[in-house]
Amino acid sequence: MTITLIAIVLFIYFTALFLWAQALQNNSIVDLAWGIGFVLVAFLGYLVMPQKTTVASITVLLVTIWGLRLFFHLAKRNIGKPEDYRYVQMRKRWGNHFPRLKAYLNVFVLQGALLMIVSIPIILVTTSENNKFYFWNFLGILVWLVGFFFEVMGDYQLTQFKSNKNNKGKLLTEGLWSLTRHPNYFGEALGWWGIYLLTLNTTRNLWGFIGPLTITLLLLFVSGVPLLEKKYKERPDFIEYANKTPKFVPFIGKKGL
Repeated sequence: MTITLIAIVLFIYFTALFLWAQALQNNSIVDLAWGIGFVLVAFLGYLVMPQKTTVASITVLLVTIWGLRLFFHLAKRNIGKPEDYRYVQMRKRWGNHFPRLKAYLNVFVLQGALLMIVSIPIILVTTSENNKFYFWNFLGILVWLVGFFFEVMGDYQLTQFKSNKNNKGKLLTEGLWSLTRHPNYFGEALGWWGIYLLTLNTTRNLWGFIGPLTITLLLLFVSGVPLLEKKYKERPDFIEYANKTPKFVPFIGKKGL
């Protein structure tokens, strides 16, 4: 029942976003909706729980903090700006053959489906009455905190770097960016593995690893790292940076994972 409710609400949520995006002629507003979507899933599951467990309460709190932080960060950066170049490129590829239908299916419906998959640990813990806490649940909170630090501090350092006009055209290679070429993406992935460990208080929830695995693969091979690396791959300064800085996981080799 809970899963069906969440699926229906997400369908309505992303369909409404699609209609709004068409009115604005800006499909990149879907990025703002990503973090809020997880908050929505967490609260829906929690509200229909017959018995509010401590594990579920902490999970909802952490997801809410993460989702709202991401929303406000992207809102400050993107509101009032033109459509993101990724979505502009999509429009060019689609041409005049049913562009709105393609946008609906390939951007909004797809993101809704992916959000549902990544949310599996949240859904599992908010449909469980097991209130036991194990040492790996505490470890999950610690892992989430480390991931949140990397994501927030990575974004902050990048924002500060770009705000300095003397850095125009340069690459940020200091701070957390000296440990990994994508500290914000690494932090996001790590945070979701932390959520998984937190929600793993019963064998029923074991298969929830699909959630963090999905977001990790997306960031590492699809929508995160590859797009940025492709943008800079021909630059000599980036080649030098890439040769000495791990790609994703800090401290693992020169090029990293």
